[in-house]
Parts: sequence; C-alpha cells; structure tokens
Amino acid sequence: MTAAGDPDSAYVRMANLTKKFGDFTAVDAVSLDIRRGEIFCLLGGSGSGKTTLLRMLAGFERPSGGAIHIDGEDMSAIPPYERPVNMMFQSYALFPHMSVERNIAFGLEQEGLQRAEIRRQVGDILDIVKMGGFGSRKPHQLSGGQRQRVALARALVKRPKLLLLDEPLAALDRKLREHTQFELISIQQRLGVTCIVVTHDQEEAMTLGTRLGVMNHGRIAQVGTPSDIYESPVTRFVADFIGSVNMFEGRVSEDGAECVRIRSEELGCTVRAERSVHCVGGSTVWTAIRPEKINISRHRPLAASAQRADAAENVVRGTVREIAYMGDMSIYLVQLDSGRMMRVTLPNITRGTERGFAREESVWLSWHGSSPVVLTE
Repeated sequence: MTAAGDPDSAYVRMANLTKKFGDFTAVDAVSLDIRRGEIFCLLGGSGSGKTTLLRMLAGFERPSGGAIHIDGEDMSAIPPYERPVNMMFQSYALFPHMSVERNIAFGLEQEGLQRAEIRRQVGDILDIVKMGGFGSRKPHQLSGGQRQRVALARALVKRPKLLLLDEPLAALDRKLREHTQFELISIQQRLGVTCIVVTHDQEEAMTLGTRLGVMNHGRIAQVGTPSDIYESPVTRFVADFIGSVNMFEGRVSEDGAECVRIRSEELGCTVRAERSVHCVGGSTVWTAIRPEKINISRHRPLAASAQRADAAENVVRGTVREIAYMGDMSIYLVQLDSGRMMRVTLPNITRGTERGFAREESVWLSWHGSSPVVLTE
C-alpha cells in the first residue's frame, strides 16, 4: 500500500522496497512517502519488518529490491557513514569511558571541526535536551532518562536530514516514558528534523506520530493519522492491533445509501452502521466496536424498547462476568445471551469506592449507529 500524500512533498520516498533473507521476505514491496519535518511512526509486532525497514534507510541493510530517496537524492550507492541520516538505537550505545560531552562530540570530531565550534554545538544541543549541567559525567552516573537524552543529543548534534529512532523510549518506566514523549515532540518541532520512529507501543506511536504506518508481515497494512487508524481501520488486523476492540462476524442484510445493516448471530442482534464501505447483500463482514463507545445500563434503552425483540438494532443483553478497576476507568466483561464476551469501558468521572455495576448483574448494552466500523477483510 502506498502512503496517501502529495508526491511532490515527499522528503523520504521508499518505492517497492524489499528485503529478503534467503527464502524469507522481511520487507515486501513497501512504497511509502514521508513528509519534511514530520514524525512518522512505524508500528507493528515482533517480526513485522519495521526494524529491517529502518536499517535499510540507515544503510545498515542493503535492499533486495526497490529504491530509497532522501531529499530527492538516491541512496542506493551511498554507504551509511555518508548518508544524511542518524540513528538512535534502543540500547543508546553510549561510549562508557567517555563523558557526556565527549559522547556527543564524537561525530563532530570525526568530521574535523575546530574545537571551539565543537564546544559550541555540544553546548547548544545539551541545552536543548536540558542536560547542560551534566557534560562531565560518565554514562553510568546518569539515570535511564538522562542517558536517553544524551543519546538523542548525540543523534541530533550533526543536524541530520533524517533521524531514525528504534524503540527510543522502551527502556524507560511508564511515567518517565510519557513525560519524555512530549519532550521529544518539543525538541523535534524546535529543530524541524524529520523523524521516523519504530515502536511496538501503540500509545507511544499515537502520541508521537503525526502519521502512523501499521506493518504486518513485511507490508504496510494502513497509513494515516492516529485518529484515522483508530477510528477508521481498513482491515480486521489493524482494528484488532490498535487498542481494544469487540469484533463480530455477520451477514449484510441491507446496504442502503445512509447505512448498512448486518445480522450477527454472534451478537444476537442486527447492527446498524452509518459509517460503512460498500457491501454486497448476503456477504460476510465483520463489525468492530470500541469498548468506550458502548453504553451499559440496567434497563433496556427506550429506543430499543419500541423495537421487536427479533428486530432489535444496536442493543444486546448480557451478564457482567468480570470487572477491572483501572483508576481512571473501569473495564466490564459482559457475557452476551449469545455466549460471546463483550468488553465495555466506562470512565470513573466521580470520586467514590462504589462501582456502577456488580458481577453477575444483568445489563443492557447499546451503541450509536456511528460507532461500528464495517470491515470486509
């Protein structure tokens, strides 16, 4: 799949990029455009091909086929050390015997810059990453978050056209990771560098990325903004991979101009979906409904009460089997009358120890017609 973007604005362009290791295809004919100055996140599970794609951009792996262009220049014959690219590794790869300043200055020294200029550039980048008072320390004297900033400073000090980050925040604890995500965005916006981030962390990708590319078996399954990917997945894989989702198989009973109706035995009701793709009557499709878009109540919704039981739309009955209190929200696992389980999340907007619903309580679940996403593959 090719990224949907203006071809003239492509700063990094991959065309039918392929990498094979023997009989195994790690990256399979990927075509993708990255815009100047954006943070693009490659998201995928282990073995999806995202890190191999990053290593080809850096020049550490030679493509089996296809082409890479950065700022209009063909990278095919350019070795890693001559590419306008820097890469920040998951391990940070700092030199343990060097001070913070020497670690950052190393690349500038290799270019033969004057000492005064090196000191100036190192000082500037240390201030940007808020590590100005740590120049004389060794890596082992720093916290994980501080080492992460030093590695970022070393990658940025040469002002690369493209910065590649491989799981850059994976070694940090959750709170520090969340804080550092926003700092990274601030630094990137200040410097204007184009970034490609590889991560398996969905929240990290959706926080950092102006656009995401979801990878599966070496291919790009979907490209879009975080909201596009979450709200409008194009395949069952993407819907299931991003966040939590309830997915049910059914058959199209009506494909109208404004909505599609799907009869689902797994759900035990008819799904009316306003946002849909064109469907053939009688064809098998899947409906994906996010847990936070489902209403839960003790009484049958009034609109549904006016419907015949055998023609009920977007409403089902079930029994609460499990409850998980997560602080900001509660998760309810509801077993439907059909036997299937459905996940519902409710925000805990009031302070209190009592939960809205109890285990083994009979409840009704309903959702608006704009909530289901209809998937044909």
